[in-house]
Amino acid sequence: MTTKTTAEAWLAGRLPTDWFTGPVEVTRDRDELIIIGDLAEPELGDDTDDTDRAIAARGRIKSFREDTRERRIEIARELEHLSGRKVSWGVRVGETEALFTHLAAPVMTRLRQSERQVLDTLVEAGVAKSRSEALAWCVKLVGEKSDSWLGELREAMAHVDEVRKKGPAA
Repeated sequence: MTTKTTAEAWLAGRLPTDWFTGPVEVTRDRDELIIIGDLAEPELGDDTDDTDRAIAARGRIKSFREDTRERRIEIARELEHLSGRKVSWGVRVGETEALFTHLAAPVMTRLRQSERQVLDTLVEAGVAKSRSEALAWCVKLVGEKSDSWLGELREAMAHVDEVRKKGPAA
């Protein structure tokens, strides 16, 4: 599987039609494909408050996870074989999103003392339990705060990839 849409196309043909309300969203990196599908929201009265809606959404997610486990494992194994990446699942019900078991890949890095002190401060303050968790917290924070910039960077990289494919080695 080489193109960005190949996994989506394969899943469109492979997934049971009654699982999700529309096409799935596939997020990818070098190690993993995360498949997220939208589930139908539980039918509740107009006077239902946000807390009860969130509880109903979590119930719908739990039910889907349990009811589809064997089939999702089978489909994931097939897609892992085709893509060479681990496959993880998630669902969305309205504003509530849940990822099921997903990959936490180790990443090695070398940090200077001033950088390690940042991590140690987060650990000492109780924000994180370890340097590893503190680093993950930092990466998540940067990702949230610079989402538009990272999006522009990804678009530029995709454009470079397209130009590279048209080059003489193509």
